[in-house]
Amino acid sequence: MDSRRLLRTSATALAAAGLILSGCSGGSDAAAPAPHAAAAAPSASPEALKKFYGQKLTWRDCGAPGFQCATLRAPLDYAKPGAGEIDLAVSRVRATGPGKRLGSLLVNPGGPGGSAVGYLQGYAGIGYPAPVRARYDMVAVDPRGVARSEPVECLTGPEMDTYTQVDQTPDTAAETGALATAFQRFAAGCAKRSGKVLPHVSTVETARDMDILRAVLGDEKLTYVGASYGTFLGATYAELFPGRVGRLVLDGAMDPSLSAVDLNRDQTAGFETAFRAFAADCVRTPDCPLGTGSVEEAGEAMRKFFRDVDAEPVPTGERRALGESLATTGVIAAMYDEGAWPQLREALTRAMDGEGSALLALADSYYERGTDGSYANLMSANAAVNCLDLPAAYGGPADAAKAVPSFEKASPVFGKGLAWAALNCTYWPTPPTGRPHRITAEGAAPILVVGTTRDPATPYKWARSLAGQLASGSLLTYDGDGHTAYGRGSDCVDTAINTYLLEGTVPPDGKRCS
Repeated sequence: MDSRRLLRTSATALAAAGLILSGCSGGSDAAAPAPHAAAAAPSASPEALKKFYGQKLTWRDCGAPGFQCATLRAPLDYAKPGAGEIDLAVSRVRATGPGKRLGSLLVNPGGPGGSAVGYLQGYAGIGYPAPVRARYDMVAVDPRGVARSEPVECLTGPEMDTYTQVDQTPDTAAETGALATAFQRFAAGCAKRSGKVLPHVSTVETARDMDILRAVLGDEKLTYVGASYGTFLGATYAELFPGRVGRLVLDGAMDPSLSAVDLNRDQTAGFETAFRAFAADCVRTPDCPLGTGSVEEAGEAMRKFFRDVDAEPVPTGERRALGESLATTGVIAAMYDEGAWPQLREALTRAMDGEGSALLALADSYYERGTDGSYANLMSANAAVNCLDLPAAYGGPADAAKAVPSFEKASPVFGKGLAWAALNCTYWPTPPTGRPHRITAEGAAPILVVGTTRDPATPYKWARSLAGQLASGSLLTYDGDGHTAYGRGSDCVDTAINTYLLEGTVPPDGKRCS
């Protein structure tokens, strides 16, 4: 598993376990970015992009009652707008009233690779606070390469089953070679099945698609709520189009200034923080499968369990046994939301008793594997975007091996596996087009950055960093557990964000909620 894949809001991360215009704005500044950076866009739009900014969408009913869908056209390659197009799936649900309509509110749940359309129709369009839904048309677009928008495909379902079971804590040269081969086969599968779209799914390109959608929806400014990886997408939009920024909420923020290896290491530490919070809660219960001693003792019990299933996988009642890779993924999946902790305790108890189906179900929810053995394209799209956005963390397995101690220091429980997981982009068939850099978005309207103190996937220090980089950034802190903060039970957080979206009033920089 690539640890950077874990950047999606908790409302989507455990979905399986708990079980997409008309009008045109003024001129556009959507020229192609400079190589390796999200360059400031010029004030006039290239002639070749006018047909995209001037298109009108044909809406049709879809999904649940009240939702509509359409197809947005965008250039496949912004450097050559006339050389081909890509179709992007869009969905919306109209403002319900009462009150004056404020425009469109675009939402993205993260990933990269999470379906924004699925998130809108399954949660945001019905679950966002009623006063927000009353005043905004809720809108989502699946990013290029994701879900309904010409999805990147890499492996078949059976091939994905094999891929997700590869040992990611190699102890021998043979195991190291097998892991490297698995990443190579995954990359080769992506090139074979999705070679046309693969070079054109970067965050910069998706941000430019968002500006086309903004214009087609008739909005002068973009109003947006991005969660997790969606915060990097929103910040990139602000960097490209600072004058088009309306009200942007970046919840569970990423730090765009970090290299791939630093992002992975920081996130590894975030999962350790979340695990320790889970362990502290668990050891207070008499039936905790990790014992009733200290948090450190619980951590050792967790490591022992991983070692045990690495040596002898646990039966699950199907052909896939629960080895260390799937077991680790199942535990990590439950770190996104403290509401999943009881489920994890039960799953661990059963697995330690020799029955691994419950922990396997958590891993399957993380990978978006269906009961029929098929997978959503989340993992494929995630790798495709990540490997374009930043240079690879390592030059090869030797670099990964050298990084293991620093990852294990960041997380004794998860460090070794997440260090090796960062090897995936080493073998990617398309060269990266992005680089780590600070995003200041000079000239943008106030942007609200939200961070959770014990967030496992986007560590709190990333939110502090992004808010400090943005010239107009304001930091809202949620002192709590779980991934992201909006709509997760804090009235203080929700009131602050709702007030910003509805009235444009940013909470004081540094405001804290619990």
